[in-house]
Amino acid sequence: MAEPLPDNRLSLWLDRIVEAIGRLCSWLWLAVLVVVLTNVFSRFVLAAGSIALEELSWHLFGAAMMLTLGFAVVHDDHVRVDVLREKFPLKVQASIDLLGIVFLALPILYLMIAVLVPYTYTAWLYNEHSQAPSGLPYRFIFKGILPLGLLLVAIALCSRALRCCTLLFRFPRAVQPPADGRGQSQS
Repeated sequence: MAEPLPDNRLSLWLDRIVEAIGRLCSWLWLAVLVVVLTNVFSRFVLAAGSIALEELSWHLFGAAMMLTLGFAVVHDDHVRVDVLREKFPLKVQASIDLLGIVFLALPILYLMIAVLVPYTYTAWLYNEHSQAPSGLPYRFIFKGILPLGLLLVAIALCSRALRCCTLLFRFPRAVQPPADGRGQSQS
């Protein structure tokens, strides 16, 4: 297990927000399961498929994924493709993370959010709905979840960048994490 980055007051506060939203939205996975099973039963047992149920399963899956991505970042449970990073000391890892977050991840997230907000607004303005006659209305709801999920990822990455700064520059000042076991994954 890798040594965890030190916490600071702001990173703990940001992590709590993202973690609370992630835990709440993780219940959407149960809704995805129920909708998919209902759709499968309806289609293969009752021989009566439903476009609305099919679309709802896609939308719920997308919403669950987007709204829980920040939680994965907070717990450092996301997929990493860098094999060399693992072999470096913690300070070098923190430097790589900080540079990647500041110069790559956050600018890309900003651009994506900047494009998705007008995309959502346009869907709301034109009352966009499914092109299928029995499809779902109110597409702006799902489209609004996209920038919200990316914002949660950006908040989680800002928290991680602050924790890297605490390790590398001793600012913000490190604090002891609460005894509730918040934070680091056991991987």
